[in-house]
Amino acid sequence: MLELGPEARGTRLDRALADALPEHSRSAIAQWIKDGRVRVDGEVLPGKHKVEGGEQIEIVIPPPRPATVEPEAIPIDVLHEDPYLVAVNKPTGLTVHPGSGQPDGTLANALVHHFRELPELIGSDRPGIVHRLDKDTSGVIVVAKTEPAQRALSAAFAERTVDKTYLACVHGRVEEENGEIDGPIGRAPKHRTLMAIREDGRPALTRWSVERRLPRHTLVACKPVTGRTHQLRVHLCSIHHPIVGDRYYGWKSAPGDQDAGRLLLHAWRIAFAHPVTGEALSIEAPVPADYTAALERLAALPGK
Repeated sequence: MLELGPEARGTRLDRALADALPEHSRSAIAQWIKDGRVRVDGEVLPGKHKVEGGEQIEIVIPPPRPATVEPEAIPIDVLHEDPYLVAVNKPTGLTVHPGSGQPDGTLANALVHHFRELPELIGSDRPGIVHRLDKDTSGVIVVAKTEPAQRALSAAFAERTVDKTYLACVHGRVEEENGEIDGPIGRAPKHRTLMAIREDGRPALTRWSVERRLPRHTLVACKPVTGRTHQLRVHLCSIHHPIVGDRYYGWKSAPGDQDAGRLLLHAWRIAFAHPVTGEALSIEAPVPADYTAALERLAALPGK
């Protein structure tokens, strides 16, 4: 049972559920609504129904699809492991789970090789996975090893009780010491695979602070309060400081891009209450050598 918060007021049912359940795709949620698997205060309603906030939502999630992820002996860097969860350090260039055009060679394939029995509540193609990182983003990602842990971790991400910190090296010298970016995010109108700031987008909030200033660039620590697709990349671009090495939202031929060799975005730290013991966990993924080397190359550039 899920209760919609007051911020959902005036939002379509399908979008409100997508906001509350980021681990599930909006298309899957829309299909559940269409199939009558979603009840709002005991009533089956269409996806376009506008909610008031405070409704009790009951969802009968269909059983996962037959297993599609084949084990692959892809090396993984384990940062933390206990009987209920594991945290791994994902390298840049590794896709999290299979999808269109990427049937194998993913983190999911590596996980089912190293940890045979993982829960499939979110789908057999996402064994134990409760959140994701973009392919080109490196850093810490948490994976559940049991069904209760997967449910609890999924709820923690949905309720925004997980504290995430990323390191992003951006173009330009950021003058302020800290700040926040509050801009709703939706699909870009001309490029449906990209995202953009839109008035009708989903609420998105990012807090940031400066870690290091370079001659032409700035290293910032970013805390995404919400978890929208490409949130940090879109938000930083919106304040005219796109992330170095960003092929989609970055500046073309900007100084330093040729020196980066990768997207300079790293999921640095994650902190949350352990889903079983309640213990406060804080897990850090060391900054990769290629990221550090890129920073030093940028530090050697002449100033303007």
